[in-house]
Amino acid sequence: MATPIDLHEVAEREREARFRTPWRTKVCNSTACASAGSGAVLGAMRNLVDEEMALDVTVVPTGCMGLCSAGPMVRVLRRGGGEHAYGRVDSEVAVQVLRSHVEHDQPVADHELDDEMPFFARQERIVLANGGIIDPDRIESYVAHGGYSALEKALTTMTPAEVLEQIRLSRIRGRGGAGYPAANKWSLLAAADGDTKYVVANGDEGDPGAYMDRTIMEDDPHRLLEGLSLAAYATGAGHAYIYVRAEYPRAVERLDRAIRVARRNRLLGRRILDTDFDLTIEVRIGAGAFVCGEETALMASIEGRRGTPRLRPPYPTEHGLWGHPTMINNVETLANIPAIVGRGGEWFASIGTPDSTGTKVFALAGDIVNTGLIEVPMGTTLRDIVEEIGGGIAGGRPFKAAQTGGPSGGCIPAEYLDTPVDYDSLRELGSIMGSGGLIVMDDRQRMPDVAKFFMEFSMDESCGKCTPCRAGTVQMHHLLDKITSGTGSYRDVRDLENLCAVVRDTSLCGLGQSAPNPVLSTLHYFKSEYDELIGVDDA
Repeated sequence: MATPIDLHEVAEREREARFRTPWRTKVCNSTACASAGSGAVLGAMRNLVDEEMALDVTVVPTGCMGLCSAGPMVRVLRRGGGEHAYGRVDSEVAVQVLRSHVEHDQPVADHELDDEMPFFARQERIVLANGGIIDPDRIESYVAHGGYSALEKALTTMTPAEVLEQIRLSRIRGRGGAGYPAANKWSLLAAADGDTKYVVANGDEGDPGAYMDRTIMEDDPHRLLEGLSLAAYATGAGHAYIYVRAEYPRAVERLDRAIRVARRNRLLGRRILDTDFDLTIEVRIGAGAFVCGEETALMASIEGRRGTPRLRPPYPTEHGLWGHPTMINNVETLANIPAIVGRGGEWFASIGTPDSTGTKVFALAGDIVNTGLIEVPMGTTLRDIVEEIGGGIAGGRPFKAAQTGGPSGGCIPAEYLDTPVDYDSLRELGSIMGSGGLIVMDDRQRMPDVAKFFMEFSMDESCGKCTPCRAGTVQMHHLLDKITSGTGSYRDVRDLENLCAVVRDTSLCGLGQSAPNPVLSTLHYFKSEYDELIGVDDA
């Protein structure tokens, strides 16, 4: 793949190869399904096909199919039409499913999933479009599904300014939590002086229960490389880094392999696709510190220094890596870019709401029937996510709260179930979008305990550079411990509220500034639960 025409040839060959066998079986081999035993399922199917030549089947490992609670998942496709999905498949079921389809053209009722169920039907996939479809280790599979066509379009028919204009038209906001307009940040880097510029993909995903970025990096690595390449082209950068937390070794392995393959096929390096555009991309591994999700701490870590934040300004687009202009985007943000450039910014802006365009990926977890990854248009109500897509509360129990935004977010009570999930609506309720973790809780959960859990996380992850965060989170956790153990007083509750305000308003970076959010939201919406735990009435 040395020239643009080769991309089309590779895509055509790959599409033709799909029909060489009458049957194709796709096995989810994502981290979630792998932990449930998908490796054995994949091995059993391959062994059966190898042993019985009459079984004319192609077995393909894929990335996440979304419904992680039903893993391992398998899809069986017949040439000419027809597709069946199966969940909770083990080695024996895998063999049974394969034989039933190939020998009798019959699905197996047990373990079959309905593709029309709301979990699948209510989603709109852009970032996760290739999930459960392509083989993450084969660039040909990515190219066959439109991969690198947006990069080809940009490099051969568009100027950097025209690419940037599509990002502006899309009105996409950063998917890492703050929701800052991406085009504003890109414009700052594009206008920055200097011959050396950097773009960085922030894959330091540390929120409890969140694995959206992990899935993108592991299951669709070339999508991230293409998004980074487009960002670099639009802003005049010649170097890029992908910062990945050390707990994601599979993502590191997949990205390293994808970079080597892309470089070998002249999709990275010098004169990409026979144009004048040059770009190098390297992976940097973090040491697992939550604070390194903050962009100045992330840059310090890339440079080999201790990952602690610094005051801003200057902002990274003015003074970033090694003193050069640098732009940092979340992995999910960059994964949207190929679709935006390929289909146009106005198309993307037509999805979602006027101020929160496009889709958002969420990791559904907690006391809910369907757990896993979903991608829905911005503005989808919390009720639709919980009751329709999520299948409702497990065991039929009442819904109590949803926690969004991880340790930086807040808890939303049942009375706000009809709230549209977008940046501004969540902020009005005292929560944030965050990176996309969404933890659902039933009526058995005690909200002061939830606040204590997240405060313990923030306390442990504080880098210690500033006193408000270093000492404040410890004291807030101490007060929460007293309250939840039944030895607290109303004075402790008042001190907790006052301390939240101090830590929020005086901490150096976003970790400390947002650490009080779970406490403040539970105090606001579930004050009665704190009152019930008070052991001494000293009001």
